[in-house]
Amino acid sequence: MAGHSKWANIQHRKGRQDEKRGKVWTRVIREIMVAARTGGGDLNANPRLRLAVDKAKAANMPADTIKRNIDKATGNLEGVSYEEIRYEGYGIGGAAIIVDTMTDNRVRTVAEVRHAFSKYGGNMGTEGSVAFQFKHVGQLLFAPGTEEDKLMEAALEAGADDVLSHEDGSIEVLTPPHDFESVRDALAQAGFNAEIAEVTMRAENTVDVAGEDAAKMQKLLDVLEDLDDVQEVFHNAALSE
Repeated sequence: MAGHSKWANIQHRKGRQDEKRGKVWTRVIREIMVAARTGGGDLNANPRLRLAVDKAKAANMPADTIKRNIDKATGNLEGVSYEEIRYEGYGIGGAAIIVDTMTDNRVRTVAEVRHAFSKYGGNMGTEGSVAFQFKHVGQLLFAPGTEEDKLMEAALEAGADDVLSHEDGSIEVLTPPHDFESVRDALAQAGFNAEIAEVTMRAENTVDVAGEDAAKMQKLLDVLEDLDDVQEVFHNAALSE
């Protein structure tokens, strides 16, 4: 990420997400319901549901709310049925964008996503048009100043795929998605607590977007993230003022 701070970019994204905490419960509930419906309501046997419940707890969601939505999804209570749909496209400067949604109305969702792309300077693409530029991974980001050698040793011993050191001093640990929890927990036991830990679509390469173009790109991302049916927005833009 030459010329840009990995730490600053990810912290910026996290900060903007934190500003929208009012929508977090809605998104987490959808994730819980889809995870439970597809993989069952047993946390011990459903890693995706465990991660969703972890997110819910981090957002201070009450345990009875979590349980009620698991029950809805597994048929113990009547509930709305959501489907997952991924949209792909390009933003300002040719930056790639992936939009993951959960919806009970496919027609509404595609119309809203397409409108956001077209109104704010992007272009919605076809399935697979940008996904090849991303990799599905577990990602743990550690703050500048973390002991690199000890973290690397602990991460590789725990089963991580790679440990990346960035120019800004931050350290990134990458794992296979199915090993994310075990690596995260092993590192925590070794005294390394990640500032950001998630299973994500990580861009293989970045596109520099600066000045007015960066502001336009951020606006497009904000509009997409604010759509009711959108769960996650991934992109490969390195934004700078």
